[in-house]
Amino acid sequence: MPDTPQLLVFIAAGWLLNLTPGPDVLYIVTNALKSGVRAGIVAALGIVSGCFVHVLAAALGVSALLATSAMAFIALKWIGAAYLVWMGIRLLLAKGGSSVVPADAAQIKVPADFRRIYLRGFLTNVLNPKVALFFLAFVPQFIAPGTPDKVTAFLLLGLLFNLNSLPINFGYAWLAGWAAGRVSAVQRTMHWLDRAAGAMFVGFGLKLAMSDNPAQ
Repeated sequence: MPDTPQLLVFIAAGWLLNLTPGPDVLYIVTNALKSGVRAGIVAALGIVSGCFVHVLAAALGVSALLATSAMAFIALKWIGAAYLVWMGIRLLLAKGGSSVVPADAAQIKVPADFRRIYLRGFLTNVLNPKVALFFLAFVPQFIAPGTPDKVTAFLLLGLLFNLNSLPINFGYAWLAGWAAGRVSAVQRTMHWLDRAAGAMFVGFGLKLAMSDNPAQ
């Protein structure tokens, strides 16, 4: 494990990276706006679970295969891109809710299927090869060359990174849920949120499909 100053740098860098908007943040915020804070938290847990898969894969060398094998990277890249585009199209085609908002709209939430929300968040990360390559590139920088058990050190740092992401992700869920409960315009135009989120997911998918392997 790194010494204390380096460990603090690792934690701070992780927080900054998790604050950066992307598909994960969009997924958390969308679910929290539509179905409340609990839905956003479940989305965040699904996403973090996907990150644990990548940490384990990187520690065992699977991510190294993605970094060196163009075929492996391309295969996972296209699967991940197709999944993001599929999610985006589903949101674009989703039926909008009623434009009439009752006086107690702050209490109205779209019923949430927590199992589905969790699974989709999980797949959003698992099917993105860039997440695997991120852990492979980022975490080893904080493992001292003389560390006797580098696999264990990698797993511990990956665990720390993922656990540190939870306050940021839960914060996004809480802020989005708070906004949905207090801003009536959000309730009246919820179907436009689906359209905007769908367009962004399609964009993320297309961007992933056109990306090159950063390790090549």
